[in-house]
Amino acid sequence: MPSVQEILTFDDSPPPPGASPWVEGAGPAEHVEVEPPDHAWELWFDTLSGRIRRALGWRALAIEHVGSTAVPGLPAKPIIDIDLIVANPDDEAGYVPALEDAGFELRVREPWWYRHRVLRHPAPACHLHVFGYDSPEPARHRLFRDWLRANSSDRELYSRAKREAAERTLVDGGDMRAYNAHKQAVVREIYQRAFAAAGLLETPTAPGDSR
Repeated sequence: MPSVQEILTFDDSPPPPGASPWVEGAGPAEHVEVEPPDHAWELWFDTLSGRIRRALGWRALAIEHVGSTAVPGLPAKPIIDIDLIVANPDDEAGYVPALEDAGFELRVREPWWYRHRVLRHPAPACHLHVFGYDSPEPARHRLFRDWLRANSSDRELYSRAKREAAERTLVDGGDMRAYNAHKQAVVREIYQRAFAAAGLLETPTAPGDSR
């Protein structure tokens, strides 16, 4: 399990020199479109999670619907984000062929960043993020999702940030990386409130307080 400090610490370091996260023939999406919330997204997740479970059986330690499509009432790109936890993400032979047989395609391989892999499914559209059980990133994803589900003010704040980021990306001719960068400050702001509410941030000791 990740430590509290690992959950609180974002790893924004670039890939090692000469390394690329993209497998041959893959790259960041060039078109970003944020759509109104759709009740069908939860049904899409049910379909996809069933395919993953049938493909991997007990090798799928956890399958979580994360990202904006997992938050009712939140606009999102119509792509289901799923966190898949496996024993060893670096052992691609243990899960990638089975997922490929189920219609997924490996797109991202970045072992330097939490041993992360991404597989894409075309319809329903899905980005399947693979992590190990010791990775802090899925823990952050769950905190963020649950906080937005329960807090309408931050849900609205994030909705505005997503729409504005999509508009800026369209005007600038950017890709998915630019879209994520445009909304990162708001994402990190919301994370801090979620961390504090979960008791992960230490409360500063007041002067003269002997606790």
